[in-house]
Amino acid sequence: MGWPWADHWTMVLNGLGQIFRPLSIKDQPLEPMKKMFQVDMTIGLWTAQLTLLTQVNVIVFFIEHIGEDTSPLYDRRKLQSFIPRMVQPRFVRPTQSSPSSISGEPNSSNLYVANCGPAVGLTHNAIAAVFAEFGEVNGVYAADDSGVRVIVSFADPFSAKAALEALSGRPCPDLKGRSLHIRYSVLQLPSETQVNDCVPVSLIDSELNIPGLFLLPDFVTVAEEQQLLAAVDARHWIGLAKRRVQHYGYEFCYGTRNVDTKKRLGELPSFVSPILERIYLFPNFDNGSASLNLDQLTVNEYPSGVGLSPHIDTHSAFEDCIFSLSLAGPCIMEFRRYSVSTWKASTTDAEKSGDSSCIKKALYLPPRSMLLLSGEARYAWNHYIPHHKIDKVKDKVIRRSSRRVSFTLRKVRNHPCSCKYPQYCDSQQQM
Repeated sequence: MGWPWADHWTMVLNGLGQIFRPLSIKDQPLEPMKKMFQVDMTIGLWTAQLTLLTQVNVIVFFIEHIGEDTSPLYDRRKLQSFIPRMVQPRFVRPTQSSPSSISGEPNSSNLYVANCGPAVGLTHNAIAAVFAEFGEVNGVYAADDSGVRVIVSFADPFSAKAALEALSGRPCPDLKGRSLHIRYSVLQLPSETQVNDCVPVSLIDSELNIPGLFLLPDFVTVAEEQQLLAAVDARHWIGLAKRRVQHYGYEFCYGTRNVDTKKRLGELPSFVSPILERIYLFPNFDNGSASLNLDQLTVNEYPSGVGLSPHIDTHSAFEDCIFSLSLAGPCIMEFRRYSVSTWKASTTDAEKSGDSSCIKKALYLPPRSMLLLSGEARYAWNHYIPHHKIDKVKDKVIRRSSRRVSFTLRKVRNHPCSCKYPQYCDSQQQM
């Protein structure tokens, strides 16, 4: 069997060659590239699975826009910035028991349609126009990230049945002669493995009732946010397993979860000076901390889907107040308090803790907001960012942005900690 979409994938591969230079895809013949695709014929569908390329979000964007703009695309962040944050309606993938033939009564007004979509030059509007001949179409949505499978949602199940009977398994002249493979599908929210619907998410810090936790929205303006992002992007990033970081003042050592006070990196960069001035005017910054001289900054860049394991910032490493500024995108931060000591445990151990008395609360951190952890919130509560691409906030399902950057400002401690929470304190546990 030949490759009917070889010309299309030649364009895709050429575009990917511009984006993923280390893979040396550009200007390579198509035949060796076939090894990069795993063809699944179990239900008679062409499904191309990218097995070697890991930057799926870039590929999805490129595929979805291939019919509109085939010019070389270079900047990954620019590509990602176009991906919508709000989630479109999602559907259950058809099962073996789902009707796939023309017999039987319709059980859904939604159809799962394979072998058409933006990846093969067919817009959702064009697909909707064809299916509208059989009844009112509520919408056409991507069934997954492949770009070659869609959901056509009808106003009633009988229109869906008529379309399935007329179009399934037959070439469609109005859709470039492609043979459509159609099954029924059911509308449903993303699964619990994708949406953080286990812990209710608050929008206001006071709803959590955690002493010492404060959130100030719009701490910086949109213009200031862009200036801060440009400043860090002009500097060197350190690559970790799943995210990138920058350290100023003192380097944070992830192996020991501490800092070496004898190895100072210098003063904090000038671009955070306006933030520091504004922090000291923070409405919940108590008088006892007014003289706190913040001297350590860690900048984290989180790609979509990357979070942070549960942890308490090491007591012996940093003083009381910890500030975290969210830029470029939102996230959910979950707070956990365990009845047992967690300071010795790794972040993985904390996440898998079997402590049945663990209290969990969650807060939505919008872009440009400043979070302050002090007192009990800083010393006794683990903070955690779920590793999700999708979050559920109140009655809304929100897709995280392609990038979130946080500025964490702290004061390095030069003496043992003597806080009121010895069960979580490394200084006091080691005495």
